[in-house]
Amino acid sequence: MAGFLSLSVFSAELYSSVNSQQRLHDLQQRWATVNYTLKDDAQEKAFEQLVADAQQWVEQEPESAPAHIWLGIVKSTYAGAKGGLGALSLAKESRKSLEKALEIDPNALSGSAYASLGTLYYKVPGWPFGFGDDDKAEELLEKALAINPNGIDPNYFYADYWFEQGEYVKAESYANKALAAAPRPDRPLADEFRRKEVEQLLARIKREQ
Repeated sequence: MAGFLSLSVFSAELYSSVNSQQRLHDLQQRWATVNYTLKDDAQEKAFEQLVADAQQWVEQEPESAPAHIWLGIVKSTYAGAKGGLGALSLAKESRKSLEKALEIDPNALSGSAYASLGTLYYKVPGWPFGFGDDDKAEELLEKALAINPNGIDPNYFYADYWFEQGEYVKAESYANKALAAAPRPDRPLADEFRRKEVEQLLARIKREQ
C-alpha cells in the first residue's frame, strides 16, 4: 500500500511538472506571436487573454516561479504596447509578479525575473510619476547576466539600458554578445524578432557614435 501511495504521489508530481512545462511552452509561443506579429485592437485583445491565462496558471500553481515570471512578462509587454495611464498600473502589477518570482526562485528560467524587472526599472518613468530607477535597473540586469551571461535577452536588455544612458561603447559590446547568443530551439519566433531588435539597436548605436 505504501509503495502504491508513493507511486501515486510520484505520478502526480510528474504530471504537474509536465503540465507546467506545457503551459510555459504555450505561453512563450503565444506571447511571441502576440508581441511581434499583432497590432492595435487584435494585439490588445490577445494580450488580455494572455494575462488571463497566465493569471490562471499562477492561481493554480502559486509557488511556481515560472508562472509568476510569465505573468510579469506578459503584463510588462502589454504595458509597453498599451501606453498611457493604463500602462503604469500594468507595470506595477508586473513588478509585483516578478518580485514574487524572485522570492520563490531567483534562478528560475535562467534569471529571467531579474532581466525583466531590471528592464521595467529603466523603462518606467521615475518619481513622481512611476517607480523607475536607473541604478536599480543596472543592479538587477547585472544579476541576470551573472546567471545567464551568454543569453540573448539579458545581453540585449543591458545593451539597451546602456544606450539609454548614452554609453554607446558598452551598449555595442552587449548588443554584439546578444547577437552571438546560441539559438533557442524551442523559441524560434522570439529569437528571430529579438535578433532584429538587436540589429536595430546596433544601427542606432552606430548613428550616435
